[in-house]
Amino acid sequence: MKIDVATLFPEAFDGLKVGIIAKALQKELFSLSLHNIRDYSADKHRRCDDYPFGGGAGMLMTPQPLRDCIRAVDPDRKSLRIYMSPKGAPLTQSKVERLARCESLLIVCGAYEGIDQRIIDSEIDEELSIGDYVLTGGELAAMVVINAVARYIPGVLGSEQSTEEESFSDGLLEYPQYTRPAIFEGAAVPEVLLSGNHAEIAKWRREKQLEITRRLRPDLLDNEGEDGKR
Repeated sequence: MKIDVATLFPEAFDGLKVGIIAKALQKELFSLSLHNIRDYSADKHRRCDDYPFGGGAGMLMTPQPLRDCIRAVDPDRKSLRIYMSPKGAPLTQSKVERLARCESLLIVCGAYEGIDQRIIDSEIDEELSIGDYVLTGGELAAMVVINAVARYIPGVLGSEQSTEEESFSDGLLEYPQYTRPAIFEGAAVPEVLLSGNHAEIAKWRREKQLEITRRLRPDLLDNEGEDGKR
């Protein structure tokens, strides 16, 4: 997979230079290219913002640098172009899996009060949000998308089971997990997990998924049905 990011702040993506994502990039399991929108500004001061028509607080990203950056990076419009926006569709596990099946993504990061609507209309395929709140820019949101999507690229996690048995993979939250020692500060691991009975372990895990989801995210059960199935 190829991922391009258009941003005013490429340095913000240093957070991807550690851990599993950094190792995946080193192994070239996917590629990540950062493109500074300022490099495409026709303004002699590399300015990329201006006051919004009609008034209002703050500044808005101007269309020319964005248009030129997007078209230079994706001249044949082969990438799925995503604009990170608080008014976009919520990022869900099913959307993550869909994005992971794309050959290439171009993620556009806004700043200030956002970007000129004409760029959204002409250059963007979909708007995406990571939650009902507003950030100072789209960089953190873009990193969330990259991290979530990269986990579904073969070889990144080392085990396909890691994505098959986690929260939201089947519409429910994940079951509790334990490791050694079997007793820690007086708290013991549930006996069923030590029994070796895989059928009972699977049953226990399913019951715990439902219990935890019912307690912490009952809305998921409302959406999926009591058994977590669509």
